[in-house]
Amino acid sequence: MNLPTWWEWELGFTVHVEIRMEERNFSEVELRTMLDNATRWVPARRPGRWLIHTHHSGHPWCVVVEPDLDEKILMIVTAYPEEVRP
Repeated sequence: MNLPTWWEWELGFTVHVEIRMEERNFSEVELRTMLDNATRWVPARRPGRWLIHTHHSGHPWCVVVEPDLDEKILMIVTAYPEEVRP
């Protein structure tokens, strides 16, 4: 699998995802594991964002990321179980 250039960048976390981590009961470590176990990524509807498809606790999840090209940081926007669309 050819990874995008931003895949190995340091992660940044939006306030939004920090709130969702608490609401949806997952940690930063679990989020990093979700990214490590990604099955595919596709461009999101919003330009510059990507949907990372993965699994968490045996269920399909989606992590929304936005690479910051200037700072070379991969910002995590949100994460949610695939059954729940934000």
